[in-house]
Amino acid sequence: MSEQPLPTTGRAWHLENRPTGTPVPSDFALREVEIPAIDAGQLLVANEYLSVDPYMRGRMSDKKSYIEPFEVGAPMDGTAVGRVLASNAEGFAPGDYVTHFLGMRDYAVVDAPTAQKVDPNLAPLSTYLGVLGATGLTAYIGLTRFAKIKEGDTVFVSGAAGAVGSAVGQIAKLQGAGRVIGSAGSDEKVKLLTEEYGYDAAFNYRNGPVAEQLAQAAPDGIDVYFDNVGGEHLEAAIGALKLHARIVLSGMVSQYNDEKVVGPRNLWNLAVTRSDLLTFMVTEELDLQPDFVRDVGGWIGAGKLHFQETVVEGLENTMEAYLALMRGESVGKMIVKL
Repeated sequence: MSEQPLPTTGRAWHLENRPTGTPVPSDFALREVEIPAIDAGQLLVANEYLSVDPYMRGRMSDKKSYIEPFEVGAPMDGTAVGRVLASNAEGFAPGDYVTHFLGMRDYAVVDAPTAQKVDPNLAPLSTYLGVLGATGLTAYIGLTRFAKIKEGDTVFVSGAAGAVGSAVGQIAKLQGAGRVIGSAGSDEKVKLLTEEYGYDAAFNYRNGPVAEQLAQAAPDGIDVYFDNVGGEHLEAAIGALKLHARIVLSGMVSQYNDEKVVGPRNLWNLAVTRSDLLTFMVTEELDLQPDFVRDVGGWIGAGKLHFQETVVEGLENTMEAYLALMRGESVGKMIVKL
């Protein structure tokens, strides 16, 4: 039987305009692109799952950030997992599955050093973009290296039903936290936090001021705040800190579309409580990845760590999946299946 010819064209999402405020569909375009022949040290990958993530909003702007912005008129990228169709690199063969950073398209020519093999027999492919991928690693690094959970800590997590937040609360409990509190944007998500993810308390931030609801859930204050939201949540958490508390800044999704970001008004409470405000970049902490795979993989295998995914099918629906994510309509990790 003759081999199937390799594709010479594919489709890729392009940034058409830099959004002002909330992105709209016309800011993006799905275009046909040529697929070049692979050079030495490269792979041709057929993407099977794509990740869409809140950080992408920052890349749509040309403001200085920790990562290069998308170029207007050029293909976008993101994390993906797919099957190797052709390899010109040692250690990779057709049929291997890899994660890489050229998502937002159906086919990708990938430099082999930027690809990582994954085993589809150990876990579903999509999990390598979520709980066993960058989002799970974000939660693990933020808690293990920066929050440094202590036995009995009270931990507050914003965006707790999201891909990162749902892992944070569970990992904190597994690391010895005494009480874990989460906020989410719907009553259904609040129920999910307490009934499936093991949160001790949770509240719907749309039902009233965050500070008041947090005070009810943690009347004695909090030792750790894992921030995925920013804004009102960050100010409320700063106001609830115990002595020597730790705040880990993971994301500020409430402010990504806001052109006039205003910081919390009570920063002085960090000094009053001698608390730490901590930030990190996952790519600078990858020495923890073997521990992450061992611990999180073991917890999943033992049924101690649960996760959910929201799956949207079709490359053509990728940007609608992203916009739905930013509207808070997903539960767990948002994945696009090709």
